[in-house]
Amino acid sequence: MFNRSEIKEGLYSGLPVFIGYFPIAVTFGLLSKSVNISLFESFCFSSMVFAGASQFVGLNMFHAGIGLGEITLTVFLLNFRHFLMSATLSSKTFFNRFLIPVISFGVTDETFAVAAMKKGELSEGYMIALNFTAYTGWVTGTVVGYVAGDFLPADIQASISICLYAMFVAILIPAVKNSFKAGAVAVIAGVVNSLMGYSGFLSSGWNIVISIVAASFAGFFLFKGED
Repeated sequence: MFNRSEIKEGLYSGLPVFIGYFPIAVTFGLLSKSVNISLFESFCFSSMVFAGASQFVGLNMFHAGIGLGEITLTVFLLNFRHFLMSATLSSKTFFNRFLIPVISFGVTDETFAVAAMKKGELSEGYMIALNFTAYTGWVTGTVVGYVAGDFLPADIQASISICLYAMFVAILIPAVKNSFKAGAVAVIAGVVNSLMGYSGFLSSGWNIVISIVAASFAGFFLFKGED
């Protein structure tokens, strides 16, 4: 059904995302244990939601005793960017309609960045392999982090979060080499988020949403007319 070379290419492209996701997911697993949710609940959280930033925000809101409705709305707003990502990728795809929900579920910030920068059309085998590799890293990392919660030293737990930034840099640098405009969009997002954070006017979750919208508009105008 799928071309073996396309699957191999997808797995290879997803490997850096796996490496970046795993330690961040370990952190999520550790935090899940610290707020006293079960291993099964933590596993379901990652396997069903599969959205790193939203999961961390949702976990913090849960720990703060915020209601389910507010958590659901916040996670929805944070994940709304995935509609834009999927719309962008749709211009490079001709997928079987039965596979679209499966492939769409696996689209994250990082897999979108990798897929969007790939030249030419995106095949079903490539996208499924790419998303599966990232998904495996996130879910297994969550379980490992939860189980290791009683054994991992505190200083190591604190240092794991730096891997998230390293992963973004690893994805961003090749994109910037291919297109300076991609770097400009990233800078705009960072500047807007920093200004919003320093202002203290809104919560960090809303700051992320506003930064995404600002960067999306910037990208629309900068890349207007390009493939």
